[in-house]
Parts: sequence; structure tokens; C-alpha cells
Amino acid sequence: MRYAMIMAGGAGTRLWPMSRDGQPKQLIRFIHEEGGPVSLLEVAARRLEGVVPDERRYICTGERYRDAISELLPAYAGERLLGEPEGRDTLNAVGFAAAVFGRDDPDAVFCVLTADHLIEPQDTFVRAMEVGLSQVEKDPTKLVTFGITPTYAATGFGYIEQGREIDGTDGLAFRVQRFVEKPPAPKAQAFYDSGSFFWNAGMFVFHAQTFMDLLERHAPENFAGLMKIRDAWGTPEQDAVLAEIYPTLPKTSVDYGVMEPASKDKAVSIVGVKMDVKWLDVGSWPSYGETLPADARGNRAVGVEVARHDCKNTLVIGDGSDHTVALVGCEDLIVVRTERATLVMPASKAQDLKTLHAGLADGIK
Repeated sequence: MRYAMIMAGGAGTRLWPMSRDGQPKQLIRFIHEEGGPVSLLEVAARRLEGVVPDERRYICTGERYRDAISELLPAYAGERLLGEPEGRDTLNAVGFAAAVFGRDDPDAVFCVLTADHLIEPQDTFVRAMEVGLSQVEKDPTKLVTFGITPTYAATGFGYIEQGREIDGTDGLAFRVQRFVEKPPAPKAQAFYDSGSFFWNAGMFVFHAQTFMDLLERHAPENFAGLMKIRDAWGTPEQDAVLAEIYPTLPKTSVDYGVMEPASKDKAVSIVGVKMDVKWLDVGSWPSYGETLPADARGNRAVGVEVARHDCKNTLVIGDGSDHTVALVGCEDLIVVRTERATLVMPASKAQDLKTLHAGLADGIK
């Protein structure tokens, strides 16, 4: 059967101070739609319409967010929320889902989605997912990843190189030649110019048992721990075993822990599926700014009153409180004002926010 798992465990440190301990970025209602603001997680959950049945949609996130997510998305309360005692990176989140789905269903095939992205149009997304799921259902030894048509020579994303097309997929599926993680600018430009590379979307389709087999071969310590969790799942010992074992699992990403070694593993093959969509990774304040309309000089604002004079390409964000931010002669500046903290930085320094966050006192994070 088909399953889906949304990974929603990121802390969102590059979206501080709106993203804080207890309210990670995926739970902030700051995506503005016609019916009102919604969270990235709500958008991701809605995206699963037409992909898998309601009862086989899951979220994997920190256990400490269970109550908040259950209130936000009541359908995911209970067993459809896989609560991690602590974050152990994406390899273990995906392995956790594979262990649970495959425990009682030897034919379980599941897609792995994220709660970080805005993807449009929906019908193109659903079509690509259908191709990916079908590929794994026909051949459980296939691992599917999704490629986004690049719009510029990005250095912050991984790339996948297109090999030969796979018959019967209307040109959407192809053999993956290689993965390249976050290339330097000249190489990224060459990839973009070639037309044969895609951004790695960080979404996958796996057969649950195949994924566990890969863990056994390439990440045996993770495999052993996840098997203990799998054996206890659904028993009175479930929570105790999860709390004891999960925090001991070695931290690594699914790209490094499985996809990279799988590219050299003759027992499996990696398939890419083109997803020709508008794709925005909302992982920083500049990328969030792309969700907002701009005035004639590139200024954007939401959630706060702004007074500007002689400003260009500024981004001002507030939490909806009765407050005015005034800017004079500012250019390429980001201001984020919340009740508890205010951030001011040049847009060019947005990547440094993670470093600042690491040095903050716990009560401020």
C-alpha cells in the first residue's frame, strides 16, 4: 500500500526570531493566503490530497510538538504522528517511517515530503508523485528522487544529473547519473547552462523493506536501533523503547547515509522524476520575502505598519502587534520585529543568522 510521511523536524534557526524553541518555522502561520495566514505544515499536509489516502498520511516531528500539531492538524493526532524523542537528522526520520510502515505491510511504498517548501501547481506535483510511486511499486529496488527545473545557478541546493529517460513515463522519469552537493558558483553555472541538471528537491519514494535493507548494509548501527523500535511498535513497551533507543542513533542525512552509497550499490537503482513546478524553499528571510508582493522599488512588508523614505529592496516583518517600523535611506535591509526580539540585518548576511542564533542564551532562542 501507499503511505506518505512529511518530515517536520527542522528548528528553522534562519527564521529567528519568529521561529523559536517551541514554535519552529513549520508551525508559524506566516504564509498569507486569501483565506488568511497558514503554516508551512498546513500547506504540506494539504499537498497530499490526491497522492495517498487520508489514513495513510503521517507526520514525523519532535515529540514535544505533538500537542501543537494535534491542535493545528487534528487528523494527525495519535498514531499518525511519529514523535521523535529528539532530532537525529533525516536518515533516522525516514528509517523510523520505513520501520513503522513495513512492520505490518511487506509491500509498503512511501513518499517522503518536507514541510519547508511552497510548490505550485498542485496537479503537476501530484502527477510527478504518481510517476514516482508507480516506479517503486513496479520495481521495489528503485529509489526515487525528484528534480526541480532550476531557475538560476544556485549554490545552496544539491543537483542531480539526468541520464537516459525511462520508457512509459511521458519523459518524466530518468536514470540518475550522479548527485552533486551544493556546488561552487562556477560549477553551478555550468550545471544550469547544460540543461541536464536539476535541483535535488529533498523528496523521495522508497519501498520500506528496500530502505531497511540499505540501512542494514550501509548504516548498520542505525538499522539495529530502528529494528528494536520496530519490534516494540504497537506493544506496551513502544514508548519506552523509542525513548531509550532513538536518541542513540547516529546522526546523518538520508542523502549521505543512503542515497550516496546507494549510487554505488548494484542491488538498487536511482530514478529521478522531473517536477516542473514553481518551488520555493522557505528556509531564510530572503526566501520568505519572495512570498510577499513588492512595491515599485522592491520593498516588502507584512504584519506591521511601515513608514519608509528613500528605501529600496527592504523587507519588514512583524507579528501583527500595534507597532510602526520607520526606515530612512535603507537598502537591502531585513527587519523582523516580534514581541520578544527584533532582528536587523543586511539581506546579504542572512546566512549568518544561524551563527548568531547558536550564541544566543536559551531564553532568547
